[in-house]
Formats: sequence, C-alpha cells, structure tokens
Amino acid sequence: MLEEPRAGRLAAWGNALFAGLVAPDDAAVRAVGADSVHRVVDLPGEAGPVGLTLAFGRLRALGAVGLRIALPAPGHPLGLCGPPEFNAAAMDAGEAVLASGAGLGLVPEVSEAGPAGDVLTEVVWRCRPVRQGPPADVPSLGEAERELAEVLRDATEELTRLDVAGTGPMALARLEAYRARMERGRQLLAPGYPARAVRVLELAQRVGALVEIAVETEPGTAVSAGQMALRDGVLRPVERAARRARVAAYDAYAEELERQRG
Repeated sequence: MLEEPRAGRLAAWGNALFAGLVAPDDAAVRAVGADSVHRVVDLPGEAGPVGLTLAFGRLRALGAVGLRIALPAPGHPLGLCGPPEFNAAAMDAGEAVLASGAGLGLVPEVSEAGPAGDVLTEVVWRCRPVRQGPPADVPSLGEAERELAEVLRDATEELTRLDVAGTGPMALARLEAYRARMERGRQLLAPGYPARAVRVLELAQRVGALVEIAVETEPGTAVSAGQMALRDGVLRPVERAARRARVAAYDAYAEELERQRG
C-alpha cells in the first residue's frame, strides 16, 4: 500500500481532536486529505449525510473515546471485532474505522468522477454498529516493530537467494519516487502520537511500498510462474506484518486516550 489509508487519516486526526490538540475544522480538513469531500451517513441522531466536523462531534456525544482502524484482507480480519455484517463490509472496502466506547464503525465507499487529471473523489463513510471487544490480531507497538524487522530480514535474504524480487529500472524508479514523497516532509500521524508510533508507521509504509514494487513484473523480465509463486510466498508474511504494524501505529493514540479515561 503506497498511499496512506483513508481510515488511518480519519482515525489519526479524529484522535487528535478528541485529545484537544487540533480544532474541529482542521481535523476534518486533514482527514479529507487530497479527496474532494467526505461525508458520514447513517450516523445515529442525524437524519442525513453530515460532514466530518459534525460527525466527529456526534461520535464524541455518542461516547467515542478514541478511534481505531482495521485493515482486513481475505483470511485475515485484522482489527475487526464483529458483527459479521460490519466485518463483511470492511473486508470489501479493505479498511474501516472503529469508534471505541460508542459501539460504532465507519466503512468508506469511494466514488470518482471527472476526466483524467481532474478527477473528483468523494468518500461516503457508512456508520454501522460494531461489537465492543478486542480487535482481531492487533499487536502492541513493540511486538509490531520486532515482527516487521524479523520478517523483513528473512524475506530479504530469501529473495536475494531466489533472485526474483522486482529490481529492474521501473521498480527502482517507483521506489525513488516513494522516497522523494516521504522526504518532502509529509506529516505522519497527527499531533500527540508517540514517537514510537511514528517510527513504526514509517517502517510499515516503507515495507509496504517495497512489497508492492517487488510483486510487479516489469515488461521484458523473464520470471516463470514457479518463481512468481516462490516470491509471493516469501512476501506474503511481510505484507501481513506491515499491515499489522500500521494498525498498531494508528491505534496507539486511541489506546492511550482509553487508558487516561479508564
């Protein structure tokens, strides 16, 4: 995943707002990011779609003390805690936000319109009830950091031995573009997050980018089906560890807010 998940932006800036570190309108603008508009529908107490500023306030009034995220994938319901209807919607979207304390979750529905180069992206966050309980398979920051370092080391050694990683000119160009984007000072997370969460998220994003680049076979590259299967088998645990680390990083602030209020 080369781009920041929308669920991550929404949770990070919502948490900063809940902690009183940013203004409501600023949190909403940062959560929207480069998209055109975000709205929330089916929010209890609201008759129709509302913007993020109002939605954040309503979630707090409904008891939300922190926002967590889920980044599920087939066979891996990472960050989810039910019910099945919510899990299925989140799995289809590949991401979701869970409002701890409110028993509610938000799943994005993304639509795009307009010509190439002038595309408008609208996101509708559909609010659904969720179970109050521990999210599936979410590690602590320390566990996530150790796991990511270990699987990355093992995968690097194995891919080097197999000589099937994506390392051609196109792959290297994409990696350089990713590094340039990171070095332009894009803010990771939001005010108030611990330094370790920022470090873990930065590593997870870099590893996720490397995985995406490695699985792409460039034109003219001779890679057999067997080599691709071996490569994918090596990269699968790396991608899983990177997703787990991302969730742990985005959830770190919500966990701290919950501890403070507990």
